[in-house]
Amino acid sequence: MYMESAVPTMDKLIIYQIFTRLFGNQNTTNRPYGSRDENGVGKFNDINEAALKAIRQFGASHIWFTGVIEHATETNYSDQGIRPDDPTVVKGRAGSPYAVKDYYDVDPDLAVDVPNRMAEFEALVLRTQSHGLKVIIDFVPNHVARQYQSDCKPAGVADLGQNDDTSLAFSSANNFYYLPGQQFVSPDQDSLQHRAESTPVPKLTEFPAKVTGSGSLTATPDINDWYETVKLNYGYNVFDGSLHLDPIPVTWHQMLDILLFWAEKGVDGFRCDMAHMVPVAFWNWAISRVKQRYPRLIFIAEIYDPGLYRSFIFEGRFDYLYDKVGLYDAVRRLMEGHGSCYELTSVWQHESGDFAQHMLRFLETHDEQRIASRFFTNDPWAAIPGMTLAATMHTGPVLLYFGQEIGVRAEGVEGFSGDDGRTTIFDYWGLPDWQGWLNQGRYDGGGLTDNQRSLRAFYQQLNHLVINSDAIQNGYFYDLQYANDNGQSPGYDAHQVYSYLRYTERQQLLIVCNFSSKNTHSTTITIPQAAFEAMQKDAARTHWFSDIFMSDTRIETSGLAGVPIHLPPRSVRVFEIKS
Repeated sequence: MYMESAVPTMDKLIIYQIFTRLFGNQNTTNRPYGSRDENGVGKFNDINEAALKAIRQFGASHIWFTGVIEHATETNYSDQGIRPDDPTVVKGRAGSPYAVKDYYDVDPDLAVDVPNRMAEFEALVLRTQSHGLKVIIDFVPNHVARQYQSDCKPAGVADLGQNDDTSLAFSSANNFYYLPGQQFVSPDQDSLQHRAESTPVPKLTEFPAKVTGSGSLTATPDINDWYETVKLNYGYNVFDGSLHLDPIPVTWHQMLDILLFWAEKGVDGFRCDMAHMVPVAFWNWAISRVKQRYPRLIFIAEIYDPGLYRSFIFEGRFDYLYDKVGLYDAVRRLMEGHGSCYELTSVWQHESGDFAQHMLRFLETHDEQRIASRFFTNDPWAAIPGMTLAATMHTGPVLLYFGQEIGVRAEGVEGFSGDDGRTTIFDYWGLPDWQGWLNQGRYDGGGLTDNQRSLRAFYQQLNHLVINSDAIQNGYFYDLQYANDNGQSPGYDAHQVYSYLRYTERQQLLIVCNFSSKNTHSTTITIPQAAFEAMQKDAARTHWFSDIFMSDTRIETSGLAGVPIHLPPRSVRVFEIKS
């Protein structure tokens, strides 16, 4: 079975994710659990003209600035009028950017001049857009920091929880859920034992306890839970599963105001954290209202339930969804040597085939392990077939995480973040590999090895392939596995080799990926008569297949005879078909 997708809109964005706190940090101290002043922190201003020019030349169309909105932290900014946080409800010295402390403010860590922090962010937005790049920031709707308190909310805006009736476990007029009669107990009572220099701050007393951000109905969440956050109430009763949407819950109106506040700052889109934990009805209501005023603004859902994909696009009105439980998981298994390309066919056939242009594809984000880490492939070059596939299989955006392009490994314990193959989101840190690209703020790769330069060149070449190809940007997709597997094409291992067509009237491409880390595959790719007809080509004629990506391979063959191909381990071919 093959699939010819519906004619898509132009959705082939290339999103470059920056973890803002780490991106521009030149400090090399890297003391585990180190403070801001010891280990340093990147600033908005570090993302300078040279950085933005390099990102644009790299091929990106959008930058997702991660961790912009103010979140809980152990760094004390009380002299700037910002209430300090009890460290027992902060993960790491820097804190999680997903424990939002004030929806109407930016992280003071990111400012050179803290009182001027919003102006520094606004300047970054304008600076980014002046380079032809669009700005995406996080919107974190499901949960907030335990000690949420907005110091910067506009006049007349009620703070979250300010008007709650805390005697009620659930009410659609409340922002939070409560556990009446119970006191919250943090699992991190010993959080200060590793840092004697910490400044004493007021201890949190939460009574009655609020329900934790993950939905845990306990006043004593586990250390592995989202204990530093509390869940927001959108009219869904977490205690019995019922929905209460009439009248519209008060949280809906407050979240819409927050979205409009940031849209007015000039951002071009939102990546919505754990979007599937918020009722789809809210998204329909809120996104439609934001887009009435800002029709070009995009919404991306972090979502991990394929059963909800369709409703979050067509009811929730999201532009794009994470293709994590689907393409990422299938590609990761292939890269690790225990997957099968049959899973790739299954993804589009059973999960996202008729809305593939709405799926955001990636191999790294701040949540995922680095490709080069020993927890994944231990080799950044293993990304060649998987990243090529993610970028070219369908229309729809592709995402790259900063440092992926030079093989950042994320080795060692940074503090709260353990040795797990992920770049820390909780700690103050400098990334030695990345600092080779940063090169004292020049962003020219002056400190990279030759191997790192070559890897980055691959990613840049892939981005420009995507940008410059009409077939990849706008074309139909045709899976060729069914015509080549089960011995139909001798030497074709359908578990390790994946082939497909992307085509428009103006351009036709044959793309073949070998996921094997060890095996070279020599085979002849069969393109069936029906595929030639779909491309409006005569199968009986001679065609030229010229690799426009990573080799100078050029093959002349009759369409009916198939395409003889030699695929070294972890290689790809992107053939343009000419008659």
